[in-house]
Amino acid sequence: MRIHLRCDAALLDLLCLDRCSRTRPCRSGCARWAPRVPSTVLQRSIRTVKQCPPFVDVMAHGFLIPLPCDVHVDKGRFRWDWDLPPLRALNHPRSPLSFHVAGQLVGSPLARGDQVAIKFNSFWTVALEPGWSLMATHPINREDLPFRLVTGLVDADRIVDAGINFPAIWTDPGFAGTLERGTPIAQCFAVPRSRIELVFEAMSVEHTRSFDALSAAVMRQPGVNRKQHRSKRDRS
Repeated sequence: MRIHLRCDAALLDLLCLDRCSRTRPCRSGCARWAPRVPSTVLQRSIRTVKQCPPFVDVMAHGFLIPLPCDVHVDKGRFRWDWDLPPLRALNHPRSPLSFHVAGQLVGSPLARGDQVAIKFNSFWTVALEPGWSLMATHPINREDLPFRLVTGLVDADRIVDAGINFPAIWTDPGFAGTLERGTPIAQCFAVPRSRIELVFEAMSVEHTRSFDALSAAVMRQPGVNRKQHRSKRDRS
């Protein structure tokens, strides 16, 4: 899958200044807390999330959209100092954030009374191959972030000439600090639009034997799924 990301020519060097500011594959942008998670606890071989392939692999899937500059937050007040050069595109955003009024969320579980929703502005357009859409969601398993991105699906094989913005709900009203440049704001991955068909059936005798054998192996020895049934991934 080849994904084309394009930005205003005046922003290319700024947005790709270093690894921190650059949009990057998720496998190269692991959470700071991830290396500190132990593999076992209580001096026993009790496996933690670090040994769980589904937990680890989903965090490494797709690519991350990073915050392009520091944003300082003080109990609901946001400010930033980001000096952009003149842009070629006339209708291009210049600020890292904008907002949705509270009325746009009324009646949904996202509503927080009079609290506005923030919107992380995009400085990239995204173009996918025909038949694929772009799913954008909160950086997976990142409960440490003080916001919750609203998940969305965009037909990015058709909407290729405008940036995809990322609305979010601020979940920590007492937060005072800085969202640093490079903070992941969205995790994105391509999904096919092909129609799915669900087939329901009972396990055959052979399926039942395989089920019991694999279940027993997983319970008997740590790491069976990770070592024997995990697809090889590009870790570069």
